[in-house]
Amino acid sequence: MEFLTSYDGTDLAFRTLGDGPPLLCLPGGPGRAAEYLGDLGGLGAHRTLILPDTRGTGASGTPADPASYRVDRLVADVEALRRHLGLDRIDLLGHSAGGALAMLYAAAHPDRLTSLTLLTPSFAAVGLPSDTGAREVIAARAGEPWHAVAVLGYDGMRSATSFAEAARHRFAFEPLMYGRWDAAARAHAAADPAQRSLPVSEHYYADYTPDTEALRRRLATLTCPVLLLAGEVDLWPTAASATAAASLFPDVTLTVQPGAGHYPWLDDPAELTATVAAFLTRTDEHRTDEHRTDDRRTAA
Repeated sequence: MEFLTSYDGTDLAFRTLGDGPPLLCLPGGPGRAAEYLGDLGGLGAHRTLILPDTRGTGASGTPADPASYRVDRLVADVEALRRHLGLDRIDLLGHSAGGALAMLYAAAHPDRLTSLTLLTPSFAAVGLPSDTGAREVIAARAGEPWHAVAVLGYDGMRSATSFAEAARHRFAFEPLMYGRWDAAARAHAAADPAQRSLPVSEHYYADYTPDTEALRRRLATLTCPVLLLAGEVDLWPTAASATAAASLFPDVTLTVQPGAGHYPWLDDPAELTATVAAFLTRTDEHRTDEHRTDDRRTAA
C-alpha cells in the first residue's frame, strides 16, 4: 500500500498490481474500498492497475470535513493522485459510482486523459437516469430460484431514504446485481459491508446538483476515446440507459457484455479483460501514430 497527501491534508491510500502501462481505476459503491475490484478479472496481466481507496474508505484517511466526500469534490483527489504519480496524462477507468467521478474528472481535466473507460457506470453525476427499463430486466430473470426474495430486496432498496436503511435489504437484493449467483458472487456480495463506509455512501451525492448542460457541453468536446461497457442484466445502469448515455461522448465504443451484471469481471473475466485490453491497445496505437505524425511535422 502506498500513500499520498491530498489538497486538504487527508492521506489517501492506493495499491498497484499487474504489469504494463498504468491504468487508474476508481472504485464505486459509493464508499466501497477498492479491494472489491480485485484485478478486474485478470486485466492486471495487461496493465498496471492503480487502485485508490476513496477518502474515508479502506486504508485512506478520514477528512475533517465529511462534505469533501461529495462526488464533485473528489475530483481534486483524482488530480492529486495523478500529480503524485508523475503522469502527464492518464488512462482512467471508473466503475459504478466511480464512473460518475471519472466523468466529472474528464469534464474538469480533459487534457489529462488519454482514454476513459466507464465500467457499468452511474450517470447520476451528469443528470441522466441509470435504471431505464430495470423492471423489464428483473422480470426476465423470473425463473431464478432467488427471484421473489430479490425483488422484495430491490423494492426495499428503492424505498430506503438512506444508505444505512438500504443496507438492511442489500444482501436479499444482491443476486440481481450479478449475471450468475454462484459461490464467487455470493462471497463478493458478502464482503460488501466490511468494505463499505456508510458515511462516504451518504455524502457521495448529498446536496449535489449537477450543471447538466455545462457537463454535457464539456463531455461533448472530449478528444480522448471512451469505452462505455454495460452488463446485459445490470440494473444500475441498464443496457438501455448506457445506450442512451453514449451520445454524451464524441468518440465512444459502446459494449453490452452478454449475461453480465454490475460486476462483469466476475461474470465473464475473459470477456471483460479482452474487451478492455483491446480498447486500450487501440488507444495506445492511436497515440503512437499521433506521436509519429507530430515527429514528422517537427522534422519538416
